[in-house]
Amino acid sequence: MATTRRKADGSPVRALGLFSGGLDSMLAAWLLARQGVEVVALYAATGFGAAEQQRALAALDAGEPFPPPPSAPAAVRRAASELGLPLRVLDLGEAVLDLVLDPPHGWGANLNPCLDCHGAMLRAAAARLPVEGADFVFTGEVLGQRPMSQHGRGLALVAEIAGLSGRLLRPLSARRLPPTDAEIRGWVDREGLLDIQGRSRQEQLRLAREAGLEDFAAPAGGCLLTEPVYASRLWDWIRHAPAGRRPGAAERLLLRLGRHFRVDPAHKLVVGRREDENRLLARLRPAALRLEARDHAGPLALVERADGAAAWPADAALAAMAAAVARYGKGRAEARVVVIAQLADATRELDVAPLAGDAALASWRIPERFDPYRSAGR
Repeated sequence: MATTRRKADGSPVRALGLFSGGLDSMLAAWLLARQGVEVVALYAATGFGAAEQQRALAALDAGEPFPPPPSAPAAVRRAASELGLPLRVLDLGEAVLDLVLDPPHGWGANLNPCLDCHGAMLRAAAARLPVEGADFVFTGEVLGQRPMSQHGRGLALVAEIAGLSGRLLRPLSARRLPPTDAEIRGWVDREGLLDIQGRSRQEQLRLAREAGLEDFAAPAGGCLLTEPVYASRLWDWIRHAPAGRRPGAAERLLLRLGRHFRVDPAHKLVVGRREDENRLLARLRPAALRLEARDHAGPLALVERADGAAAWPADAALAAMAAAVARYGKGRAEARVVVIAQLADATRELDVAPLAGDAALASWRIPERFDPYRSAGR
């Protein structure tokens, strides 16, 4: 074990690192720990992490309180444990949602405000420095690994956004970047840091073998804001919601389930695809208007209002949605199907002809890919 590195006053050098559980963040922490720096790992919970939402779905299915408190995914916890690092969770859900709604530096290909989101993570890490008695922040970023964001100017900009200019160390590429305060003050030996650049992973894999790291194949699970279908559904939700209404944990999770159809500006139909989705839809939105065929196996569907209210739609719209639900059930080949509509204690029976194929739903479909700038009028 490395001798603890100390500052001039004798106190230990301590660093906080953004930690995804991926190989780069693990290696960055390992390089500093090897030099005797005390390292604390920080996981940034955004509410849009795929693994975070999977954990929320599992909690919902198990009947646990919903939404579960922000926590690090199992892969992140295992990676921190492998390195012997204390792990803290930063709750950034509302801050990241603010950035999705209005990103100062714009979105990526979908609704991902990556530059601003990363800046928010680093600001939260900076605010944690005095709490942890730490001296600087580090990340596992590699110069040039992501050409659109991890170039020299982008790395400098995100440090500036976070108020960490001079206090943000990237150990994997440090020798290709200007020296930070930690290096200048001798808290970290610059020569013991790396000069990796580009997208090749060969040097990281070599170092992983040297460090004896094994559990790094599945990091935090990815960001759903970068996924076209999820981003399209979220943007559809945002642009139809009344001013000031924000998608909560249930609304964000609902975007992962079922087939989504925008019936009209006020109503969206969500149709389950499998038995497990039917169960999750029922638990996630117990107060929503439900549609389900009476005499044929098939999906559970929810009618979501843009204003969040629980209310009956107009008769014509309700009948059209019931016909869509019948189209996805075992009675799709029947001339008529009875669909039960239930809202609170009120129930209606709708005798409808199932829609005759996907073409009838074309005008309701939410596009699976979109241009956020064109859609937002930017």
